Amino acid sequence: MLASHPIEIGHIVVPARRAPGQAGSGDLAERMRSASIRKLESKEHVFCEGDPRIHVFQVEEGVIAIYKTLSDGRRRIIDFAYPGDLIGLGAGKEHILSAQATCRGKVRCHSAASLEALAESDAGLAIKLYRSVCQELEATRDLLVAVGQRGAVERLASFLLALRRKDAKDPDTVRLAMRRSDIADLLGLTIETVSRTLSKLRAMRVIDVEQGGTTVTLRDIPRLTELSNA
Repeated sequence: MLASHPIEIGHIVVPARRAPGQAGSGDLAERMRSASIRKLESKEHVFCEGDPRIHVFQVEEGVIAIYKTLSDGRRRIIDFAYPGDLIGLGAGKEHILSAQATCRGKVRCHSAASLEALAESDAGLAIKLYRSVCQELEATRDLLVAVGQRGAVERLASFLLALRRKDAKDPDTVRLAMRRSDIADLLGLTIETVSRTLSKLRAMRVIDVEQGGTTVTLRDIPRLTELSNA
């Protein structure tokens, strides 16, 4: 499929340490540490579609929803960015996606032009960005398959496993730092279906949901993997 508009990467994870033989690739981490910090309230936007692409942002704390506004006004979340992720990278002069905090957080702000100039002169960094772009495209394709071909249980199971790989410090626990409506917008479900499906997985003794609904314990990861239709 050919794209008629510049493709903007929702978030890219760049390793902080310099790899052997890749001189200068650690400069990004050093620059990010000295970049200014912007505090965010829940639901506050980092940037919106159509805004000039002046800065690239690294998530310092919290979770950021990356989404596209459809022609009928509905929101479609593409992914969630976590601490360490870069958001706002792209080929165009304007953002074609929006980024909104799901909870209180912080981002570091770095000049987009400066980062692009650094990548042009640093082959190691450019390769890392290329690999990260490939990983991002693979994740997007997985999402398309999940939404287009899987049922609610499969979609939610896939989402919980993705959170486990991405965010959980405890391999058996994931934190839902977003609203049920955010999860619904990512998976192409309704809020009610997300809640019912979580309850169904709990009844199946695959997961436990703590009071408040923000922490999920994965009780049977092999079964959850099976349900995800992976």
